[in-house]
Amino acid sequence: MADRNQFKLAGVMGMPIFQSRSPIIHNHWIGVHGVKAAYGHFPVQIDRVEAAVRGLAALGMAGCNITLPHKVKAMPLMDHLTPMAQRVGAINCIVVQADGSLHGHNNDGYGYIQSLKDEKPDWHADAGPITILGAGGAARAVIISLIDAGAREIRLLNRTREKADQLASIHPQVVQVLDWSQRHAALAGAAMLVNTTNQGMYDQPPLELHLDELPRTALVSDLIYVPLETPLVKAAKARGHVAVNGLGMLLNQAVPAFEAWFGIKPVIDAALRQKILATF
Repeated sequence: MADRNQFKLAGVMGMPIFQSRSPIIHNHWIGVHGVKAAYGHFPVQIDRVEAAVRGLAALGMAGCNITLPHKVKAMPLMDHLTPMAQRVGAINCIVVQADGSLHGHNNDGYGYIQSLKDEKPDWHADAGPITILGAGGAARAVIISLIDAGAREIRLLNRTREKADQLASIHPQVVQVLDWSQRHAALAGAAMLVNTTNQGMYDQPPLELHLDELPRTALVSDLIYVPLETPLVKAAKARGHVAVNGLGMLLNQAVPAFEAWFGIKPVIDAALRQKILATF
């Protein structure tokens, strides 16, 4: 466990960054557990990432979260990468070791799977085909975590097919690429639908997707949490689907980070959820 007599500092690094709810999460846990620490926003321009990351150890910091657009750029600066970080090809958490070395983690997949289980405890990755829209960094973390959880068939669609084809190379026997024009038909017989695109996010157009072919027993997952209910989530709930937004993923990925920095495994309680929801 971390020495409680030593003040620790952590934060979230990105640009833009002040929209991040991570300080609310970690400062809540810091207060609950009486840790001598603080967690803040670190706005870092893309050309200053190396200087900022290398300064973590010099400042005696516990570490930091890394978000867009720095998740990939910060990777070569690590002294050690976890196997999951290597597989995903991006990091979202840096832990400064006692000797000053930097360890890069990616907790997004863990946070994603746990968010599904929180909402639907009987969820299983092998319940049937999973249709995933988008082929960016978030999709990579989601696909890897779903395959590790036992997914047997993933239908992947992206506006640019080439990116989807590249992503499918993770596990060609499980991941099947379809053209974006097939996205409506790709819902037929699916046990789960996942949106990893930014369509439906605040200031973005809604995702153009007809749910008619999607079985009403299917779980619908949208990684977006601003707004809490995207047009996709609203449409899914109107049809009777269990629909999960990205807030649970954000909360759950924070748990292993806090534990790594401060030596305490925190709990996502009702008080924390209320604090987060009050910001929307």
